[in-house]
Amino acid sequence: MPTFTYQAIDQLGATVTGSIEAESIPAAQDLLAERDLIPMKVKEGTAVKSGKVNLWRKLTTSVRQEELILFTKQMRSMLRAGISIIQVFDIVRQQSENPLLRATLTEMSEDIQAGSNLFDAFRKHPRVFPNLYCSLIHAGEASGNLPEILDRVVYIMEHEHKVREDIRGALAYPKIVVVALFLAFFFLLTFVVPKFVTVFEKAKIDLPLPTKICIVMYTGLIEYWPLMLGGAAALFFGLTVYIKTPAGTLLKDRLLLRLPIIGHLFVKTAMSRFASILSILLASGVTILNAIVIISETIGNAAIIEEFDRLSEQMTQGRGISQPLRAAKHFPPMVINMVAIGEESGRLEEMLQEIAKHYDEEVEYAAKGLAEAIGPILIVALTVVVGFFAMAIFLPIWDLTKMVK
Repeated sequence: MPTFTYQAIDQLGATVTGSIEAESIPAAQDLLAERDLIPMKVKEGTAVKSGKVNLWRKLTTSVRQEELILFTKQMRSMLRAGISIIQVFDIVRQQSENPLLRATLTEMSEDIQAGSNLFDAFRKHPRVFPNLYCSLIHAGEASGNLPEILDRVVYIMEHEHKVREDIRGALAYPKIVVVALFLAFFFLLTFVVPKFVTVFEKAKIDLPLPTKICIVMYTGLIEYWPLMLGGAAALFFGLTVYIKTPAGTLLKDRLLLRLPIIGHLFVKTAMSRFASILSILLASGVTILNAIVIISETIGNAAIIEEFDRLSEQMTQGRGISQPLRAAKHFPPMVINMVAIGEESGRLEEMLQEIAKHYDEEVEYAAKGLAEAIGPILIVALTVVVGFFAMAIFLPIWDLTKMVK
């Protein structure tokens, strides 16, 4: 059956374009009229998908979380107003300024017009729509309650975005202090200490240990900087490659969970995500076993994902969810006990919502206290560095002053 490209006007008066399969141009016009579209131009031939026009721009562009949340809200509102999904995609595409989102919506519109279902159209674009997003779309499409499911999608994305921004804001101050620490170290070592060392050597005084250490570091930096730079680059490249392997990712995530201050924040964030997503998936009609599999792909920590894999294996043996959780390392007793109570009483969704609320507050408090906890440690480190260089400079000056007297 031949393919025809068309330009038409929808019910809102917006101009839409796409392709359609029909036996002839009049048949294509009839099909467009059945879709409540007024055909303007219809000609035979397959249009080049806009998503493939500028491949480089498409590959180097991403869809930010805020843009995805806005798109989901727009789709939810228009679907509730009775607008067809094809028209929704066309309207959002014309309003969006993101080239990747526009190209994606064009391809999705063409796929749906070609007979694809909504879930398949979404999951073909993992760069834009994560697995959890597609799974909830699937649940909404199967149940016929897509607008209600989109409400839950918006809640999850806004919750995740808020947690991420809280953590990013809490780490902003420590990052500034670390940069200041490095700059102070580099400046004092390369510009301040060498000038004083020249004076001390001409005076032929015995240099104290801090000054000798500074001289050794300065000499090594000046004479062996190519080797040091190459070694640092090789180490960075090697660690980057290793961390991308399954074993390296698992080791990195295990170490993150064991960090004195940040580790507890990561665990609380994972518990909040686990409880909120699981309650929403269960309320959306997803089976608990499939929900665990979906969460394991979105939890973001390989050490906790490992626990979810064990949990899935034991659940397939008919052990429920609370019993396998008791053997997990990273699940706090509160989570385990509340899940057990919810499973026994048939109120698992309600208990999961309570867990999510509790850990949302925990994450908020922990994020606010992160800067307060790390800040003093970094200030002490900065004081130690500056104090060390001060001793390296002023101790010889003191000896030189006594010699002059």
